[in-house]
Amino acid sequence: MAHIPADNANSFSQYPLAQMVKAPLAGQLIGLQESHFVIAEWTASGVSEKPPLPIAPFHVHYDDDEAWYILEGTLAFRLGDQEVQAPAGVAVFAPRGVPHTYWNPNSAPARYLIVMTQNIRSLIDELHASSERDPATLKAIFQRHASALL
Repeated sequence: MAHIPADNANSFSQYPLAQMVKAPLAGQLIGLQESHFVIAEWTASGVSEKPPLPIAPFHVHYDDDEAWYILEGTLAFRLGDQEVQAPAGVAVFAPRGVPHTYWNPNSAPARYLIVMTQNIRSLIDELHASSERDPATLKAIFQRHASALL
């Protein structure tokens, strides 16, 4: 167990251990509201339709970077005008300003970690909470988070 110097010990006591440790992480997020980044472990179901539907629509974040690490299966990514398939063990990084989307190209599920900023987390939360799916509403949600739906 790591030793925390006495002068720093109180700065950690404000956070319950449950906010700093998630086991298992599957289907959950880890990161505090004031954290600079959040990590989630998600699973993308296998697909039967061709072409596969994107997990996220083609979009761009103007202020935020985003990254994925594939644990099992394969994800496919479009980064700008390039496409890449990323099997387990591969990490993919989408720097701010690079339009991107991703999808599961196979019938088997894909399990992955996604590392995102709080702003991207808020964007995803707002998208999932919205019952409106029309283009104008979605475009406005992306704009509120310094992003654009393309």
